[in-house]
Amino acid sequence: MQELTRTARTTGLFYLGIAITAVLGFLIVRAQLLVADDPDATLANLVTHGALARAGVALELAIVVTQALTAVWFYRLFRPVSSVAAGGIAAFGLINAVVILVSAALLGTAIGVSAAPVGDAAATVQLLYLVSANLWSVGALFFGLWLIPMGWCVLRSGWMPRLLGWILLVGGVGYLLSPFVSYLARDAQVLVDAMVYPASVGEIWMVGYLLSYGVRRTARDEASPAVRTPTSAAS
Repeated sequence: MQELTRTARTTGLFYLGIAITAVLGFLIVRAQLLVADDPDATLANLVTHGALARAGVALELAIVVTQALTAVWFYRLFRPVSSVAAGGIAAFGLINAVVILVSAALLGTAIGVSAAPVGDAAATVQLLYLVSANLWSVGALFFGLWLIPMGWCVLRSGWMPRLLGWILLVGGVGYLLSPFVSYLARDAQVLVDAMVYPASVGEIWMVGYLLSYGVRRTARDEASPAVRTPTSAAS
């Protein structure tokens, strides 16, 4: 039981790492560099704030590392519950990490172009940043797919509150559908933002629960029979 709790808290620590690096890199640093309707201003920002731009790339790489580690540790945590669902969490999380890795490469290329301009540097830098942003948008597919089996494992295991499991499931579906809504209804950004709110609530709750409690003290008694049986645990 102590090993399970230790695995859960380590998972929570890595998950917290995703949250911190994503907020700093995607929401804060990127917002200070990209001017959506002014390529010249974006290029000027990269030239003037080169250190900040490089920090943005480093933060995206940190997201990749923490996302990959979180995916692996979620597999370790939930494998006794369901090897298939736990494998789904790991696989979709790792794919999402690859998407962010490509985004980081695009941002790194933009910095290179700003330092040694080739052709229309402003247009090139703007395009690279916009493609990076769209990678984040379409990558929401895999983030949704990562949350759905996570919520299912929470419900099946009994190790965490059932409401958390349902919120993760709803949030996963919202993330999964959000790219479709974003591209099919370009004027529905308010709806797209609303669709990912449950996921944000579930993720904050999950991180807090993993770090604070790991799993319920009565998890072994409350877990489903499939979790308690030696045969299931071995699988």
